[in-house]
Amino acid sequence: MKYLITESQINNLILLYLDGQGLVQTEKDNKIYFKKFDGDNISQIVYDTESEVCKLGNGVINQVSDFFSMDKSDSKELIGKWVEKTLKMNVSSIKPLSAAQTRVGGIWS
Repeated sequence: MKYLITESQINNLILLYLDGQGLVQTEKDNKIYFKKFDGDNISQIVYDTESEVCKLGNGVINQVSDFFSMDKSDSKELIGKWVEKTLKMNVSSIKPLSAAQTRVGGIWS
């Protein structure tokens, strides 16, 4: 049996998938950190509220792109849309998150 799924339907499915991951938000120094659980010092996503830049760790990008068999660039875009929807804030650009930046309160450049 074949199923036809539109692009908007798969995008909505991915947003629901990210909602279901239960990422915990922590805010510090004009940044919002998305972590796997409360008390975790390692961030998957970091959003800078001043510059509106969203930085994504490779783990979350790979998780979405592998699970949904999609390009990493498309995964990044959809994760950015999820951040916008979740925070109700604009994402002006999406950049990679370096290892030094994954720690809550880590180095930001």
